[in-house]
Amino acid sequence: MPWHFYLLDFLSGTLLVNGVPHFVQGLSGVPFPSPFAKPPGKGDSSPLINALWGFGNLTAGALLLHRFSPVNPWGWMTEGVGALAMSVQLSMYFGKVRTWPR
Repeated sequence: MPWHFYLLDFLSGTLLVNGVPHFVQGLSGVPFPSPFAKPPGKGDSSPLINALWGFGNLTAGALLLHRFSPVNPWGWMTEGVGALAMSVQLSMYFGKVRTWPR
């Protein structure tokens, strides 16, 4: 498998994980930080923006996964490492941004 497939597997994992909180918060009707907020990534965006942003991330991640589907265990591990890396980064970032009380 070419090296760039591993990079795209990693990216697919990060996009899939990043799409989940935005999509869920958007569907729940809860404002949530997004890159389109003011200030970007710190202020809250509307639920509609988050639903669209989350859906876009999920779609892009799924398309990458479909097109560059891992064919060996190393590809799947790369996908998982990307998902884990984004999970850790998001939990630390949103833990700081969304401290309670606001």
